[in-house]
Amino acid sequence: MKITSAKYLTSAVTRDKLIIDEIPEICFVGRSNVGKSSLINNLAGIKKLAKTSSTPGLTKMVNYFNINNGILRFVDLPGYGFAKIGKNQLNIWASLMGDYLTLSYSLKMVFVLLDIRHLPSQLDKMMIDFLIKKEIPFTIIATKSDKLSRSAIHKNIGDIAKELNIRNEMIIAHSSETSLGKEKILDYIGAIIDS
Repeated sequence: MKITSAKYLTSAVTRDKLIIDEIPEICFVGRSNVGKSSLINNLAGIKKLAKTSSTPGLTKMVNYFNINNGILRFVDLPGYGFAKIGKNQLNIWASLMGDYLTLSYSLKMVFVLLDIRHLPSQLDKMMIDFLIKKEIPFTIIATKSDKLSRSAIHKNIGDIAKELNIRNEMIIAHSSETSLGKEKILDYIGAIIDS
């Protein structure tokens, strides 16, 4: 798949603002600072499409982006595991994420982002368990792969797969710095949409 246009559409902060229609959606979820915005920008080829920050937890809304003049949408979900927020606010965001994941019948794939340098956290495992229980299709994107050698990438993908009890093939290594994995992810999205 080739992305020829990408544009920010809108953000939802409450359940009633979530978009419910038939346009296929690919959503991105993961711990704060794992690189969701950087991945979206890299795939779209636009550096500042999604806002990036060194401060964890910047994405506090469900952010929608029109891809290729609206034939597809990317959806950036709030990061989990961020600091400096009240427990009540965390529950609100968790609820909004849950609402999106269970209400969006046009959702085709969830990309769960993990930092390739670390094993999945308890929160990562909780998210993946949620997706499995709700029968929502997902794939793991192992971000920040430029920080490791090729052999270390292969080893860490194996370690992550073993920790999650999934096949290595369910994990795609990616780097926003070098665009490693970009074409593979775009081809995968294209196959999902075509099917």
